[in-house]
Amino acid sequence: MFDDGSRQSLLDDEHLRLLALGYQIEGGVSACFSLFGLLYVVMGVGMTFAFAKLPPATNQAGQPPPAFVGWLFAGIGFFIFSALLVMALLKFRVAWCLKRRRSRTFCLVVGGISCLGIPYGLILGVFTFLVLNRNSVMHLFNSDRPQIPGHGS
Repeated sequence: MFDDGSRQSLLDDEHLRLLALGYQIEGGVSACFSLFGLLYVVMGVGMTFAFAKLPPATNQAGQPPPAFVGWLFAGIGFFIFSALLVMALLKFRVAWCLKRRRSRTFCLVVGGISCLGIPYGLILGVFTFLVLNRNSVMHLFNSDRPQIPGHGS
């Protein structure tokens, strides 16, 4: 019914489609979890203004923490928010690239970075390496490159 070439082509297309779906889901999850960083920003700013309104204590032990503690808390929250949001955008971009068979190296780099997200990111990253390193898939990504006249075959 199917020869080996068309069977492999169908298998590659299905695996790339599933990888793209996985990156879309992971991107959405990363975007949702980035909101926890904003929670820390709000709490840090709230702590800063709450500490500023406290009356000064008469003894040394009852002093409120310095104002920079709240700003440090907010800064860490903003870093978490930014890092997770950038990761979400990168994952959405990988899904887009996988659908269009472009930027294989970019997909591999983001797949490697997603391996830090244990367990689902690790699974997605490993499958990214397994699928994108097949010769038949490499050919799909290389076939879209424009050929420069007079260079190559």
